[in-house]
Amino acid sequence: MKFSTEVEIKPSQEKIDYNSPVMFTGSCFAEEIGRQLSYGKMKVLTNPFGVLYNPLSTSHSLELIIEGKYFTKEDLYRYEDRYLSFSHDTSFSSRDINESLNKINHSVMNARNFLSDASFLFVTFGTAWIYRWKVDNRVVANCHKIPSLRFTRQLLKQADITARWLEIVERLKGFNNELTIVFTISPVRHLKDGAHGNQLSKSILMTSINELISSNGQLSYFPSYEIMMDELRDYRFYKKDMVHPSEAALEYIWKRFRECYFTGDSDKLYDRVVKITEATRHILNGSDSQDNSRFSKSMLNKIDKLLSDYPNIDLNREKTYFKNLLEK
Repeated sequence: MKFSTEVEIKPSQEKIDYNSPVMFTGSCFAEEIGRQLSYGKMKVLTNPFGVLYNPLSTSHSLELIIEGKYFTKEDLYRYEDRYLSFSHDTSFSSRDINESLNKINHSVMNARNFLSDASFLFVTFGTAWIYRWKVDNRVVANCHKIPSLRFTRQLLKQADITARWLEIVERLKGFNNELTIVFTISPVRHLKDGAHGNQLSKSILMTSINELISSNGQLSYFPSYEIMMDELRDYRFYKKDMVHPSEAALEYIWKRFRECYFTGDSDKLYDRVVKITEATRHILNGSDSQDNSRFSKSMLNKIDKLLSDYPNIDLNREKTYFKNLLEK
């Protein structure tokens, strides 16, 4: 007996392996999936402008990356002794203007270099609601806790999203013709928009992506939202806030992602690597130095064996970690 509706996902013809640079951009869900690839020491770059929720801010960030935009003090806004960028999230803000600019410009240049050679770009839309800065009517990526009275809230139309993204896709392909572009919708519920507002927003995002894929056969879609809504239709798959997917839900969506995009060899290698990287995040119980020593030696042996087969995987941090444990 089946107790949920399984979402059918056809395996992608384009596959991810350890030679595939993969970029994720968009909502916090993009961060979660990107983090999984980083655990496996794969080539991944996630959200170079920070978490971006709406399609216009996400497209704008990619446009700035392609252009290699160099930010100056004129591009920042000062609010309560902090310098911020309306194109970025709060992680790029600072009380020191030079610190903020250096972080922003380094991230832009790093993203440009990465994107020029990337095999995949996964774009995650979170909401169709946008906020415009009343001073100049620009769409902001983040309100930075500035009072809402200084912004105008607006629901995007499907036609606006589709037109904008058809333009950006063309620019992306001109920048990197080998790039595989995949869209997805964040399963995170934006209940600040209200239950109806959230559903309306997600519907607009769905129809927009459908129109994009219909207009360009090279684009594709991964149904993360549908997996959450249909296969995992139960509040036990949400965190306590009843908004974000739980760890179990994220693990399941990640499993479906791997089934769709990973090659068989990459899937096996990923499991080997993650056993090593996860070991560095475990807290060793007790203070038995002999147990710690045995554990560290065992992990160092696994690292050496893996590197003998795959010398290009960077496990220097993990190797140093276990060597330090041995010295202690």
